[in-house]
Amino acid sequence: MVSPAELPTAEVRDLPKDVVTLLDVREDDEWAAGHAPGAKHIPLGELPTRVAELAELPDDQPVYVICHTGVRSARAAAWLNATGWDAVNVAGGMDSWAREGRPMTTDLPDTTPKVL
Repeated sequence: MVSPAELPTAEVRDLPKDVVTLLDVREDDEWAAGHAPGAKHIPLGELPTRVAELAELPDDQPVYVICHTGVRSARAAAWLNATGWDAVNVAGGMDSWAREGRPMTTDLPDTTPKVL
């Protein structure tokens, strides 16, 4: 695995506005409360057994990996890179996503999206 200093990382403000390949590794309740539209959801603990689902994502760009603050996504991105994926950790996670005013949606009816 790569060291934390070598892990590809991007700030939310530096991501293209139309990031298509976003993998959210937070838990189900966090995802349901608020997530980026179009993101793929696979909780970190399930990633090794569900990694084949990433084949649904475009392969001509990196997989940007996001969580709440960037810790779990760093672990996921390191693992993905070690297994042959082109993965980039999103620094600051969904906290930064929300602060930057990026769009969010929720799975909960009549609820404003929020970051848990």
